[in-house]
Amino acid sequence: MENNNEIFKEKSRENFNKTADIYDESHDGKFVAPMYDEIIKRILRANPKTVLDVGCGTGNVLKILAKDENLSLYGLDLSEKMIEIAKKNLKGRAELKLGDSENMPWKSNSFDVIVCNASFHHYPNPKKVLIEMKRILKKDGTLIIGDPTAPVIYRQILNLYCKISNKGDYKLYSKKEIENIMKECGFEPFNFIHINHGSFAVNAKIR
Repeated sequence: MENNNEIFKEKSRENFNKTADIYDESHDGKFVAPMYDEIIKRILRANPKTVLDVGCGTGNVLKILAKDENLSLYGLDLSEKMIEIAKKNLKGRAELKLGDSENMPWKSNSFDVIVCNASFHHYPNPKKVLIEMKRILKKDGTLIIGDPTAPVIYRQILNLYCKISNKGDYKLYSKKEIENIMKECGFEPFNFIHINHGSFAVNAKIR
């Protein structure tokens, strides 16, 4: 099982290394873009001083946040090429790290907000990731997840496709599934919405 999980991670890394240069103009990049407004609103409502973007990609969310000079910004991604492009886009405005979301290089109780936008469905060990997020999130901090979803039949078909795809997608979640897994890992989810027919956003606090 662990070997299979590592295979999914490697598929994600390879796919994003190959597509990083064109990601923002690709189908995937254009699919994610409409989520930014809702995710940014949720981040700013939390009135943070420190924000970590897990699965930061080319740095688009952080680039928007960088307009506020009072924010300390951080990002993590598994793809070397994505981090390289994010560094160019952010011009030193954020501390960016190459790494695995299951074992992040920050001290416990570090961040006011952790955001994970369009990345959670790539994680073969989602509980490990959530537990690690809980470790580095401040006790009164906010976790914000935005991710693709689909109506039940389409979601079931897409989840079957994930098993054979080379893109590293692992699982699309329903409202009940994402909220349950958050609860199992010590979070209390709230304010779930469908951003559009193909994506959702949800906040959570540590219980």
